[in-house]
Amino acid sequence: MVDLRTDVVVIGAGAAGLMCAIEAGKRGRHVMLLDHAKKVGEKIRISGGGRCNFTNIHAAPEKYISTNPHFCRSALARFTPADFIQMVETHHIRYYEKTLGQLFCEESAKLIINMLVEDCNKAGVHLRLSTEVSRISKTDDGFMLRTSAGQIACASVVIATGGKSIPAMGATGFAYDIAQQFGIEVIATRPGLVPLTFRADKAKEFANLAGVSLDVVASCGKTSFREALLFTHRGLSGPAILQISSYWREGQEIEINLSPDSDMAALLSAARAQASKQSLANLLADHMPKRLAQYLAGDITDKLAMNSTISLAQLSNKNLNAIANAVHHWCLKPQGSEGYRTAEVTIGGIATNELSSKTMETNKVPGLYFIGEAVDVTGHLGGYNFQWAWASGHAAGQYV
Repeated sequence: MVDLRTDVVVIGAGAAGLMCAIEAGKRGRHVMLLDHAKKVGEKIRISGGGRCNFTNIHAAPEKYISTNPHFCRSALARFTPADFIQMVETHHIRYYEKTLGQLFCEESAKLIINMLVEDCNKAGVHLRLSTEVSRISKTDDGFMLRTSAGQIACASVVIATGGKSIPAMGATGFAYDIAQQFGIEVIATRPGLVPLTFRADKAKEFANLAGVSLDVVASCGKTSFREALLFTHRGLSGPAILQISSYWREGQEIEINLSPDSDMAALLSAARAQASKQSLANLLADHMPKRLAQYLAGDITDKLAMNSTISLAQLSNKNLNAIANAVHHWCLKPQGSEGYRTAEVTIGGIATNELSSKTMETNKVPGLYFIGEAVDVTGHLGGYNFQWAWASGHAAGQYV
């Protein structure tokens, strides 16, 4: 027995799902938007410290991680940051650029949610919250969904339920379960944009530095980011670390330039030439927070078997170069990360070779679409993931 019939069911009332529902509704499709949560757009609400970093003006394919780095190109080209900005301006939402092209609401992220819900209403989208989907079955003319609100028949289904990141907010592996059911490949997932953690002994050292922040260049392999690093009680965080975490794999080292604007070898050499009695810790403190300078000086002199109170005038050429190298190439091997609990995104997901880059429809199951974070497309920190959500949702909305 069918309780409801509609053209399109979008599962997941987050950024991508809301955008898809709006676009499909604007085309005259009868759209039902379902979510198991009590409220729409909870990740939007908490993003950007409550002000929503809703896009980045520099959004481009090279800012995304994917098994197929070209897959996102089509959707991003057809719905650009300028297109979303136009929506924001139409709704008279004030915004500003923070740094590196990141755009934030001047007031509350709730304004973005309200904008999307208002546009859903205008497009005739029927929103049902607190609605669980327990089964999706293929039928001759579409799909049958078994839900807590009854059985729903539809022609198209869009999965916009995101990834596993932040389970406390209701994140699940629903999208991957549906993919498995229909024989669609899923690229192995892992937490992205997440703080890194260290062994207990190293974490104990860092605990004394908790709260210290500085501008660094963090690198893993050939990838580098220049942003802020923050020491925590369990390891390292801050934008530079969140960025590099998306490229880091267990067992790899990360390298950090703790003073990217200085030539430490030249500074040490000049101090030695002046027969300076200044200590290494004091010199380092001119270029980084004092607590870190003291820790680093102790760590370096221990490794070089030097007296921690040695003056710069006493440095040998070998020691001078070793110290400079330690500052500019500080190498660490994280034990792990904080995991999905605090990860901003999930890397991996629905394999892009299973989807049309133009429509986001699956190749194997006509009428079944995957969009947003559920797909194996993950942006850098700074509004890029929201732009992918808007763009992929917009793309699917033109065809469902």
